[in-house]
Amino acid sequence: ARQRAGTMTTPLRDLIRRVRECKTAAEERAVVAKESAHLRDSFKKEDVANRHRNIAKLMYLHMLGYPTHFGQMECLKLIARPSFAEKRIGYLGLMALLDEKQEILMLVTNSIQQDLKGKNQYTMGLALCALGNICSAEMARDLVVDVKKLMKSSMIYLKKKSAICAVRLVQKAPE
Repeated sequence: ARQRAGTMTTPLRDLIRRVRECKTAAEERAVVAKESAHLRDSFKKEDVANRHRNIAKLMYLHMLGYPTHFGQMECLKLIARPSFAEKRIGYLGLMALLDEKQEILMLVTNSIQQDLKGKNQYTMGLALCALGNICSAEMARDLVVDVKKLMKSSMIYLKKKSAICAVRLVQKAPE
């Protein structure tokens, strides 16, 4: 497989191509096991430059039905980054790889709260979308005040997102 110059990571497109070229389930498992090992190694080395690419590959492996629990913390690290592109992949990974029953969600509450109070409406929208999809009852109680404030926003985009999120919060924590 072709490697990108200067990096140890395989592009997502090449991973997809290698998986599709597999003739047997055993061959596919071998490709996935090798890529999972590369991803674990990259996460251990704190490869910040390729973290968002690695989470995209992790989500692909998750869609194929393979275990991806080892990358959950990496999603949280991406959400904490200042770049919108990294936050977008981080929140997408969070919604795909986690559900409301995961203990790790306790760690994401603060990041979501910071993004809800941010200046960028699209980052705020990502946080609202993620909160609506994966919130626990405790998260709903912790963040309801911030969501209420956004419902009064002058931006229609944020009003819509926060209203949809509020419905989910009320379902999770009716009080």
